[in-house]
Amino acid sequence: MLIWEQVTVDAAEPRALAHWWAEVLGWVVTIDEDDEQEIRPTPDTVPGIMFVRVAGEKAGKNRLHLDLRPDDHGAELARVLALGARRTDIAQGDVPWAVLQDPEGNEFCILGTSHA
Repeated sequence: MLIWEQVTVDAAEPRALAHWWAEVLGWVVTIDEDDEQEIRPTPDTVPGIMFVRVAGEKAGKNRLHLDLRPDDHGAELARVLALGARRTDIAQGDVPWAVLQDPEGNEFCILGTSHA
């Protein structure tokens, strides 16, 4: 049997990015080291997200991204944008979800009501 432990995200500033995502998701930081940060829904809940320091810049479209399902699309979109997310265009066309980037340029989506 396998248990999904976490997704690992390369980051230039893992602490800042982990704390940003913890705020967005309402999660807690479970590992707080300079080059390695982990967040989880609760300290004992998996999966989590691990942020590890890497040199270099983001070099293109993510091969993996998070899709977040909100209770209220408009309110969550506004909240995440206020926290520093940016809208982005990955050639998605006219869709009922919002494609965004976190502070380091990693794409993620806030799903629309048709995905609830």
